[in-house]
Amino acid sequence: MMAAGLMLGFPVHAQVAPSVKISGLPLGVGGGFSDYSLDYGPGRRMLGFSGWADYELFHGLGVEAEGTAIFLDKPSVLQRMKQYSFKGGAIYRARPFWGVRPYAKGLIGIGSIDFPSANPLYTHDTYTMEALGGGVEYRVWSTVYVRGDYEYQIWDQYHGPNNLTPNGFTIGATYYFRKIHKHL
Repeated sequence: MMAAGLMLGFPVHAQVAPSVKISGLPLGVGGGFSDYSLDYGPGRRMLGFSGWADYELFHGLGVEAEGTAIFLDKPSVLQRMKQYSFKGGAIYRARPFWGVRPYAKGLIGIGSIDFPSANPLYTHDTYTMEALGGGVEYRVWSTVYVRGDYEYQIWDQYHGPNNLTPNGFTIGATYYFRKIHKHL
């Protein structure tokens, strides 16, 4: 009994190392190759590029800024066609499973389009737009992830009461400035 009382009087210190150490800026920057359906007539697809920057705020929730330029492989009947979008909003990344990290995003911004027109003075316009999307990332090296992304854009009231809804896939890579060090 006396031994137990003496032991309670001594301070106790745990010696446990953290299981994960995170260092660096919570920022990711990336780019990729895009293949989009234009929603400008049947069977109209074009190619281009996308670039993005993601900043994680906390626990998988962050903000994303993204730009998409669709201007390659124009159909012969749409030689003036180009679609650009600049948008920003929220992104949520779920915890990875089997090395795959899924995410979902909701963005708003501006869409810019060059289009064929019978009026040579009106071949370009800009619209407010929203984009919903998601995809997966897979770590291929230290802080580099391969990214597969799908995005559905809604360009509000394109040439009247209807919406233009281009959508497509982007395959690319993201470099994260934040590194996670796991202790075993």
